[in-house]
Amino acid sequence: MKTIDTTLLLVIKNGKILLAQKKRGFGQGKFNGVGGKAEIGETIEETMLRETKEEIGIVPTVFKKQGEILFDEYMKGERSFVNMTIYVASEFEGELIESDEMKPQWFDLDKVPFENMFPDDKLWLPHILNGKFVRGNLVLDENFKLMSYSISTSTNVN
Repeated sequence: MKTIDTTLLLVIKNGKILLAQKKRGFGQGKFNGVGGKAEIGETIEETMLRETKEEIGIVPTVFKKQGEILFDEYMKGERSFVNMTIYVASEFEGELIESDEMKPQWFDLDKVPFENMFPDDKLWLPHILNGKFVRGNLVLDENFKLMSYSISTSTNVN
């Protein structure tokens, strides 16, 4: 089975979270953090920095790894493991832009639009918002319906 390494960045600052609405392709119309697939020869941190710049025009300057979730799912009809590394940034450089792929928007931390996000986000994102490190395993069927999951949290990476 193929393994795909991906990143997800959440910017959390001044009691708000920056999410972006996907404008095309997989997840169109849904809000999420920004990120994407690692390119050959790229570290996962380099992937996060590149994808953030490409998708919303900013470069995180103060950030930390806050989670790892392994999805057992179907990508383009093929069962795959998608290993998502989650980062949280509190500072960034540059100006937010809307790209052809993503439209960024700030939300109050108590008004996260879970109804317009992927269903599994409500399982792990509240832990991130509470400062916890998250580890998870999620199994999705061909229609991205959640079949099973396990989520654990800790106060640090180790």
